[in-house]
Amino acid sequence: MGNEPFAVLLADDLILAETPCMKQMVDAHDRRGGNMIAVMDVPREHTNRYGIVSPGEIDDDLVEVKGLVEKPDPAVAPSTLAVIGRYILQPEIFGLLESQDRGAGNEIQLTDSLARLIGKQPFHGHRFTGTRFDCGDKVGFIQATIAYALAREDMGPAVADHIRALATTL
Repeated sequence: MGNEPFAVLLADDLILAETPCMKQMVDAHDRRGGNMIAVMDVPREHTNRYGIVSPGEIDDDLVEVKGLVEKPDPAVAPSTLAVIGRYILQPEIFGLLESQDRGAGNEIQLTDSLARLIGKQPFHGHRFTGTRFDCGDKVGFIQATIAYALAREDMGPAVADHIRALATTL
């Protein structure tokens, strides 16, 4: 039981998708195994906000992870492929986290420990289908709340009517 892959979902990333992001990742993990992270392209000027992937081979929705760097300066970022808060990890990560030195922000970074697994275990980024909301940001949280409300049959029409009414008064 303690030697099985496990999922990590960070609460500040919310992903609205017809097929939940983690389900997409579990299906991809069943095909490839190893470690898997959710990834998406971000504007180059935002690379200093994320863990960024050095990509290898691309196979449909999977990108081989050849390297990871936490919050690189946009001028030196290896790509614009950012790690988003969904992971399927192998249990070996715990030993690496225990011995991990502090990194960006003087914090122990999961990205730094993950980078130490590259080349030792299969490691892929999954380009998920869906819309990601940054709920660590106040505006992102409001956007997510509205999007989820609009997607619900029982409240979507009423919320849409309210938004239209607000828009005419502003």
